[in-house]
Amino acid sequence: MKKKLLVFALALFFYGLPAFSQTKIITSLPDSTSHWKKENKVGFDISEIAFVNWSAGGVNSVSGLLKGQFTRLYEYKNTKWHNELLFKYGVNKQDGNGIQKTDDALHLNSTFGFRNDTISRWYYSAKFNFNTQFTNGYAYPNRDKAISKLFAPAYVFLGSGAEYVNKEAKLTLYISPLTFKTTFVLDRRLANEGAFGVTKAVYDDTGNIVSLGRKTRTEMGFLFTCNHKDEIFRNIFMENRLVLYSDYINKFGNVDVDWQLQLDLVVNQYVKATIGTHLMYDDDIKAKENIDGVQVTVGPKVQLKQILGVGLEYSF
Repeated sequence: MKKKLLVFALALFFYGLPAFSQTKIITSLPDSTSHWKKENKVGFDISEIAFVNWSAGGVNSVSGLLKGQFTRLYEYKNTKWHNELLFKYGVNKQDGNGIQKTDDALHLNSTFGFRNDTISRWYYSAKFNFNTQFTNGYAYPNRDKAISKLFAPAYVFLGSGAEYVNKEAKLTLYISPLTFKTTFVLDRRLANEGAFGVTKAVYDDTGNIVSLGRKTRTEMGFLFTCNHKDEIFRNIFMENRLVLYSDYINKFGNVDVDWQLQLDLVVNQYVKATIGTHLMYDDDIKAKENIDGVQVTVGPKVQLKQILGVGLEYSF
C-alpha cells in the first residue's frame, strides 16, 4: 500500500504539477483600450409642395438637403484632440426654373489641447479651421456668371489660445489672442474683381490689366468661438455655434460674425425635424444684387438663412 501511494505521489509530482502550472501561465490577453471616440451622422432632408387645380395658385417645388457630421475625439489624461468634419449640400427645383442651390458648405475643425491636471477645465489649445464649398454659386436667376466657386472663397483659421470645456453644461469656449485668417480666392476672374476682400486687379486707361488680383489675403486678429448643445426639452436639442473674429491691422473692432442656431426635434432613432438660422456678417464680403437684369455689387450686408426640414438621419 505504501509503495502504491509513493508511485502515485511521484506521478502527481512529475505529470500533474506541470499541467497545473501551465494553466496559470497561459492566460487570455486583455482587451485593448482605445482613447478615441467617434461619431458619424449622415442625413437627408426633403420638402415638397404640389398643386392640382389650386384656385389660389402656386408653384410646384421640391427641395433636398444632404448633410453629414463626422467626429473624432481623443482624450487621455491631460490631453484632448477634437476633430470634426461637416458638410451640407442642398438644391431646390421649381416649375419653370432650373435647379438652384440652397446650401453648400464644407467645414473641417481641429482643436488640440493640454491642461496641467485632470481637474482643470482650461486647456492650452491650438485650433485649425478650414471652410469652403463644393460647387458654383449664383445670384439667381442670373446663371451666366458665378459669384463663388470651390476654393473661391476658402477660409483657413490657425491660432493658439485657451479653451474652456464644461462637460456637465455641454459648453465649450475658445479664446485666441493670436489667430491668422487666410482668405483664398483661387478663381482668376473673382480674384481680379477683388471678391471676398482680396486685392483686386489694376487696369490701365484702355482696360488692360497692369497687375493681377491677389488670390489670397492674410489677417491677424482675435478669435472667439462658443459651442453649446443640450436637451432643452424632452427629445428637443438646441445647438448654438458662434464665431467672432476681429483683425488687428485692418479696422480693429469691426467684428466678423458667424452664428448658427439649430433646434433638432427627434421623432425616433432615424426621423428628425430641424429648425435653424444662420447669420453671417463679414465686412470684406460685398453683396451682389440683380437690378434690371444686371448684376451689381453693393456694400456688405447682414446675411441670414432660415432652415426648416424633416428627414432621415443615420448614425454609425
